Amino acid sequence: MTGLDELPIRDDLRGLSPYGAPQLDVPVRLNTNENSYPVPEPVVEAIGKAVAAELRDLNRYPDRDALALRADLAGYLGHGLSAEGVWAANGSNEVQQQLLQVFGGPGRSALGFTPAYSMHPLLALGTGTRWEPALRGVDFGLTAQEAVSQVRRHRPDMVFLCSPNNPTGTALDPAVIAAVLDVAPGMVVVDEAYAEFARPGTTSALAVLAGHPRLVVTRTMSKAFGFAGGRLGYLAADPAVVAAVQLVRLPYHLSALTQAAARAALAHRAALLGTVAAIMQQRDRIVTELRRRGLRVADSDANFVLYEVGGDQSAAWRALLGHGVLVRDVGVPGWLRVTAGTPAETDAFLAAVDRILSEAAA
Repeated sequence: MTGLDELPIRDDLRGLSPYGAPQLDVPVRLNTNENSYPVPEPVVEAIGKAVAAELRDLNRYPDRDALALRADLAGYLGHGLSAEGVWAANGSNEVQQQLLQVFGGPGRSALGFTPAYSMHPLLALGTGTRWEPALRGVDFGLTAQEAVSQVRRHRPDMVFLCSPNNPTGTALDPAVIAAVLDVAPGMVVVDEAYAEFARPGTTSALAVLAGHPRLVVTRTMSKAFGFAGGRLGYLAADPAVVAAVQLVRLPYHLSALTQAAARAALAHRAALLGTVAAIMQQRDRIVTELRRRGLRVADSDANFVLYEVGGDQSAAWRALLGHGVLVRDVGVPGWLRVTAGTPAETDAFLAAVDRILSEAAA
């Protein structure tokens, strides 16, 4: 059997492993920030009807530009957006890859503030874009002064900001985004995959899109909408950015079935987003309970919590798995990330933590 080393792959890809979280059959899965609540039955029926209506015409290509879907997404986002300022693809990863294809590439660079979403540097690598890792401050925070200093130092063609940030859960002060926009020589991409879970009063970068043609805000339906299996991500930006992305998009990249399912989901967004408040409650409960047990916990505006385990995070991950709870080792030494799920899942996670702490103290 041929191995990778025997194929003429690019030198910068040798020795790497594909991105992915473990997919294990365990009682409690809290490792990939999915919405733990199943799609409500009325929404299932509506999506089924929408998809069924497309089946007879599968011999034809779908709407290449997904105009109706983009109009629906613009209506959901508000902020005066129209279809011309929205673009959709198969998950926000594909959206960000397209942005790197058109604004990054060989001879160009992208910068992100780590720890952050680990796909960003991988997407940069895949597009031949040099990745510049910048650092967050104490307690994973990022001030406008720190951000500006590092952007000025590296002069990247693209800056990636995450708000709320994955894996820390921290939301950015709008002043940070404004300061970066003032000094960045190229594009500024704000990844808002978890925006729907942010605490009241948290400002979205959508509020400052007008007048900033080099700002892009990316979103997803995978998290709050519980549409991870549907694979639908999107961006909001100046219409010129959307036109630029279309230079590199694959023809007919969004299937007719995906477009139909996503439009049906958006039409029933009240039902799908009805679980957000319950998930936020469990997130805050996890933060409170872990701190009550004496553990350090990062403040979170997302549907997950990053907490310090007080030692080897790999060993702590295995210990939790031994108790039937799967969380995520995101590579931050001494810390693990747990998704906020149902009350029963939170009960199971906290019970496993208590057993591990008890065993360590014995």
